[in-house]
Amino acid sequence: MRQASKLIRQHILSLLSDGQFHSGEAIAVEVGLSRTAVAGHISQLSEWGLDVFKVKGKGYRLERPFKLLNAEKIKKRVTKNKTSVIQVESVLGSTNSELKKRIALTPHNLANGDVLLTEIQTAGKGRHGREWLAPVGGSLTFSLYWSFPDGYQSMAGLSLLVGLAVCNGLKQCGVTEPQLKWPNDVYLQNKKLAGILIEVEGQIGATAHCVIGIGLNSCVPDSQFDVGQPHTDLTSYLGFQPDRNVVAAAIIDSLWELLPIFSQQGFQPFINQWQHLDLYADKTVVLRMGEKRFSGIDRGVDSSGALLVETQDGLTRFHGGEVTLRGN
Repeated sequence: MRQASKLIRQHILSLLSDGQFHSGEAIAVEVGLSRTAVAGHISQLSEWGLDVFKVKGKGYRLERPFKLLNAEKIKKRVTKNKTSVIQVESVLGSTNSELKKRIALTPHNLANGDVLLTEIQTAGKGRHGREWLAPVGGSLTFSLYWSFPDGYQSMAGLSLLVGLAVCNGLKQCGVTEPQLKWPNDVYLQNKKLAGILIEVEGQIGATAHCVIGIGLNSCVPDSQFDVGQPHTDLTSYLGFQPDRNVVAAAIIDSLWELLPIFSQQGFQPFINQWQHLDLYADKTVVLRMGEKRFSGIDRGVDSSGALLVETQDGLTRFHGGEVTLRGN
């Protein structure tokens, strides 16, 4: 029954994605249900963030049309790795949580570079357990699997590497000046564009199974969505709503290109590239670690991914997961 509902909602979503009016009767005939059942499914989609409205005598229509994510379209555009699995699901709690479930299976049947995308994410997560807002059709949310046989210690600087890969992919899509905010945010014109959440499964001393989650604003107008901080999206920057399949392919390709190098050489080869995109390079910053606050000048990062801050006590290193960063 759950699988049937999933397929029905996917079908309804595909019908509505063109941005035209569709009568409840026509949708009911298309999916083989009653109009009442269709209304229930559309109500559920609306609760999950689908911006749909109903006009008497006309039917249902989306606020704005969008192109559905399509695994085959993404596969056709990637160039770096043709063997990894790219999968699109219509509805998931979160792509990170789903990959973590798969890692827990024995065997887990995941290979380096496998990617899972979703159209609707009902329980997206950001850093420190915060909710990640992902409007349906307006966001790009996906997770990629990568393993590190040498364990946690070989992952130092991974979130910075992923941010760099996202920026490289965005440049292929016409975003000329992306910025990076340590340790795992992508900015554009001084506003947040994307976030990165890395979660790791595995025992100390054993292979680290890593889930790299990325959430990116494709069309999330700041006039309609309050995400708790200044944010921007690709549509407002580019002047048109981009095909998320194209953006996804570019970022995935970039990850596939950089992750093997990182696995072999660590973050050292990427330090200069990252610092070139550093949002707060050579600016005064304030870092918070619990109740403590530290102020100093951002002097870049080291090979472990630590932020180097010039404080009254000299050059101090701060590591991800413990601090937040704000421009002063």
